Amino acid sequence: MKDVEQQYPFTAIVGQSRMKLALILNVVNPKLGGVLIRGEKGTAKSTAVRALAGLMPDLKVINLPVSATEDRVVGALDIEHAIKTGEKKFEPGLLAAAHGHILYIDEINLLDDHIVDVLLDAAAMGINTVEREGISYCHPSRFLLVGTMNPEEGDLRPQLLDRFALSVDIGGEKDVRERALVIRRRMDFERDPASFSAHYEAEQERVLNQILQARERLDQIDVTDDMLELAAKIGIALEVEGHRSDITLIKTALTLAAWRGQDSISHEHMQEAAYLVLPHRMRRQPFEESGGIEQRLHALLRSTAMVQA
Repeated sequence: MKDVEQQYPFTAIVGQSRMKLALILNVVNPKLGGVLIRGEKGTAKSTAVRALAGLMPDLKVINLPVSATEDRVVGALDIEHAIKTGEKKFEPGLLAAAHGHILYIDEINLLDDHIVDVLLDAAAMGINTVEREGISYCHPSRFLLVGTMNPEEGDLRPQLLDRFALSVDIGGEKDVRERALVIRRRMDFERDPASFSAHYEAEQERVLNQILQARERLDQIDVTDDMLELAAKIGIALEVEGHRSDITLIKTALTLAAWRGQDSISHEHMQEAAYLVLPHRMRRQPFEESGGIEQRLHALLRSTAMVQA
């Protein structure tokens, strides 16, 4: 493990199972399309992202600050150099540095909308293109996009929400014992990071091996016509616009099957995937309370008999 002694172990994070699963699925299948994590401050959002990088060999976290300029993000072309010499001179930006790694944006809801559009386009295409004064330069830019935010500080536009494959809403632990365990583990880690991390080394290795095995299994998962029709039915029943959600639902269910060590997509995979893929794409109803969307999703899935009881 790289820098284990300085990195909080991913497997030591208490609770937040859906957030950890969403991150793992994106590592298993980098083509999923990233994850948006929404929650109040102090709920292990940043810790989980950095711990995920600590779990995976050769995976780094590239931070994109909300104050970053477009040139800092996409890179810059030296126009004067091109005019004088006829040669392109490109100064790489964060999208170049993030190739093959995690591009992490804390408080993504405070990032300029234009920058977010550029990021999502690069994430979707796997290529970053810079154009200035009739001169263009392209380079590969495939990365795991992770955005975190506090909904109390404003939300993303619906068009941008839809571009994130997965989304999870998290909060602080409500169970007294679990909450106390969070405190205990953090104190133990700060007291002796190396000893604490060593305690979780076997579990870290187990999860890493499961991820690597799931990657190998991805292309072998059987996707039946019944599951494709089920994805379409879910999208129609929930009145989700466009087809991106249907495709993402299937890709997520497929990745779940690979992660669980199974050979085909089941109804249970589709249901579990729906809670990661659909809530941020569903329209909030007037005066709908917090958690209402997920309750509505659950009711609609069951009422239409789309999942097995």
